[in-house]
Amino acid sequence: METPSFKGTHLFDRLCWAKENLEPVQTDYRVVYEDSVDECAKVLIADPNWLSCALQGGILPPVWVYHELAKDEAQPDFKKHTRGYLLHQTEPVGAMTEEEAIEYLIMKDCPESVWKTYNEGNRPKMVICKKQQLPQTRQWRNAWKISEELNIAA
Repeated sequence: METPSFKGTHLFDRLCWAKENLEPVQTDYRVVYEDSVDECAKVLIADPNWLSCALQGGILPPVWVYHELAKDEAQPDFKKHTRGYLLHQTEPVGAMTEEEAIEYLIMKDCPESVWKTYNEGNRPKMVICKKQQLPQTRQWRNAWKISEELNIAA
Protein backbone atom coordinates (compact mmCIF):
# COMPACT_ATOMS: atom_id res chain seq x y z
CA MET A 1 0.00 0.00 0.00
CA GLU A 2 1.27 3.46 -0.89
CA THR A 3 1.52 6.00 1.93
CA PRO A 4 -0.19 9.31 1.11
CA SER A 5 1.90 12.47 1.22
CA PHE A 6 1.54 13.43 4.88
CA LYS A 7 3.81 16.49 5.08
CA GLY A 8 1.87 19.14 6.99
CA THR A 9 -0.69 16.60 8.21
CA HIS A 10 -1.27 16.38 11.97
CA LEU A 11 0.60 13.40 13.46
CA PHE A 12 -2.58 12.12 15.10
CA ASP A 13 -4.31 11.99 11.70
CA ARG A 14 -1.35 10.08 10.22
CA LEU A 15 -1.48 7.56 13.06
CA CYS A 16 -5.25 7.15 12.59
CA TRP A 17 -4.74 6.48 8.87
CA ALA A 18 -2.09 3.87 9.74
CA LYS A 19 -4.34 2.18 12.31
CA GLU A 20 -7.10 1.84 9.70
CA ASN A 21 -4.91 0.81 6.75
CA LEU A 22 -1.87 -1.09 8.03
CA GLU A 23 -1.60 -4.49 9.66
CA PRO A 24 0.10 -4.38 13.09
CA VAL A 25 3.56 -5.97 13.10
CA GLN A 26 4.83 -7.90 16.13
CA THR A 27 8.57 -7.95 16.79
CA ASP A 28 10.66 -10.41 18.74
CA TYR A 29 13.16 -7.67 19.66
CA ARG A 30 13.27 -6.42 23.24
CA VAL A 31 15.39 -3.60 24.61
CA VAL A 32 16.43 -4.12 28.21
CA TYR A 33 18.04 -1.13 29.89
CA GLU A 34 19.00 0.19 33.29
CA ASP A 35 19.05 3.94 33.84
CA SER A 36 19.68 3.70 37.57
CA VAL A 37 21.77 1.21 39.52
CA ASP A 38 19.17 1.16 42.29
CA GLU A 39 16.22 0.22 40.06
CA CYS A 40 15.26 -2.92 38.20
CA ALA A 41 15.88 -3.25 34.47
CA LYS A 42 13.23 -1.81 32.17
CA VAL A 43 12.01 -3.65 29.08
CA LEU A 44 11.06 -1.67 25.98
CA ILE A 45 8.80 -3.36 23.42
CA ALA A 46 7.72 -1.74 20.16
CA ASP A 47 3.96 -1.31 19.85
CA PRO A 48 2.74 -3.35 16.83
CA ASN A 49 0.84 -0.36 15.36
CA TRP A 50 3.85 1.94 15.80
CA LEU A 51 6.14 -0.65 14.20
CA SER A 52 3.87 -0.93 11.17
CA CYS A 53 4.16 2.88 10.77
CA ALA A 54 7.95 2.69 10.96
CA LEU A 55 8.15 -0.12 8.42
CA GLN A 56 5.70 1.63 6.07
CA GLY A 57 7.47 4.98 6.10
CA GLY A 58 6.11 8.47 5.50
CA ILE A 59 4.21 8.62 8.82
CA LEU A 60 6.58 9.19 11.76
CA PRO A 61 8.52 12.41 12.33
CA PRO A 62 12.33 12.26 12.59
CA VAL A 63 13.59 11.34 16.05
CA TRP A 64 15.29 14.73 16.48
CA VAL A 65 11.81 16.29 16.75
CA TYR A 66 11.20 14.38 20.00
CA HIS A 67 14.61 15.48 21.29
CA GLU A 68 13.78 19.14 20.63
CA LEU A 69 10.46 18.80 22.47
CA ALA A 70 12.24 17.08 25.38
CA LYS A 71 14.69 20.01 25.57
CA ASP A 72 11.72 22.36 25.86
CA GLU A 73 10.19 20.23 28.64
CA ALA A 74 13.49 20.29 30.54
CA GLN A 75 13.40 24.09 30.88
CA PRO A 76 12.60 25.24 34.44
CA ASP A 77 9.86 27.61 33.26
CA PHE A 78 8.17 25.04 30.95
CA LYS A 79 4.37 25.29 30.96
CA LYS A 80 3.28 23.89 27.58
CA HIS A 81 4.76 23.12 24.20
CA THR A 82 5.07 25.99 21.76
CA ARG A 83 6.88 23.97 19.08
CA GLY A 84 4.40 21.12 18.65
CA TYR A 85 4.25 22.10 14.98
CA LEU A 86 7.54 20.17 14.58
CA LEU A 87 5.58 16.91 14.94
CA HIS A 88 3.21 17.86 12.16
CA GLN A 89 5.14 20.01 9.70
CA THR A 90 8.49 18.22 9.58
CA GLU A 91 8.98 15.85 6.64
CA PRO A 92 8.16 12.28 7.85
CA VAL A 93 10.96 9.71 7.76
CA GLY A 94 11.04 7.04 5.10
CA ALA A 95 10.50 3.32 5.49
CA MET A 96 12.78 1.60 8.00
CA THR A 97 13.91 -1.96 8.49
CA GLU A 98 12.85 -3.64 11.73
CA GLU A 99 16.33 -3.08 13.17
CA GLU A 100 16.33 0.62 12.20
CA ALA A 101 12.90 0.99 13.80
CA ILE A 102 14.21 -0.48 17.07
CA GLU A 103 17.15 1.97 16.97
CA TYR A 104 14.70 4.85 16.38
CA LEU A 105 12.58 3.65 19.30
CA ILE A 106 15.63 3.48 21.57
CA MET A 107 16.62 7.05 20.72
CA LYS A 108 13.02 8.20 21.17
CA ASP A 109 12.01 6.40 24.39
CA CYS A 110 15.17 5.46 26.32
CA PRO A 111 16.99 8.11 28.34
CA GLU A 112 19.81 9.67 26.31
CA SER A 113 22.26 8.91 29.12
CA VAL A 114 21.61 5.20 28.50
CA TRP A 115 21.79 4.92 24.71
CA LYS A 116 24.71 7.32 24.23
CA THR A 117 26.89 5.45 26.75
CA TYR A 118 25.39 1.95 26.70
CA ASN A 119 28.79 0.23 26.42
CA GLU A 120 30.87 2.53 28.61
CA GLY A 121 31.63 1.81 32.23
CA ASN A 122 32.13 -1.43 34.06
CA ARG A 123 28.75 -3.00 33.20
CA PRO A 124 26.29 -2.91 30.29
CA LYS A 125 23.43 -0.41 30.56
CA MET A 126 21.42 -1.67 27.60
CA VAL A 127 20.95 -4.90 25.70
CA ILE A 128 18.89 -5.64 22.59
CA CYS A 129 17.74 -9.22 22.68
CA LYS A 130 14.99 -11.52 21.44
CA LYS A 131 11.83 -12.25 23.42
CA GLN A 132 12.85 -15.86 24.10
CA GLN A 133 16.07 -14.67 25.80
CA LEU A 134 14.08 -13.08 28.63
CA PRO A 135 12.56 -15.04 31.52
CA GLN A 136 9.33 -16.70 30.43
CA THR A 137 7.34 -15.47 33.42
CA ARG A 138 7.17 -12.07 35.08
CA GLN A 139 7.89 -13.61 38.50
CA TRP A 140 10.56 -11.55 40.26
CA ARG A 141 10.21 -8.90 37.51
CA ASN A 142 11.08 -6.09 39.92
CA ALA A 143 14.45 -7.73 40.58
CA TRP A 144 15.60 -8.11 36.96
CA LYS A 145 19.10 -6.84 36.21
CA ILE A 146 21.29 -7.03 33.11
CA SER A 147 23.87 -9.77 33.57
CA GLU A 148 27.44 -8.52 33.88
CA GLU A 149 28.65 -11.71 32.19
CA LEU A 150 27.36 -10.82 28.72
CA ASN A 151 29.63 -10.81 25.69
CA ILE A 152 28.90 -7.39 24.22
CA ALA A 153 30.05 -6.70 20.67
CA ALA A 154 31.19 -3.10 20.42
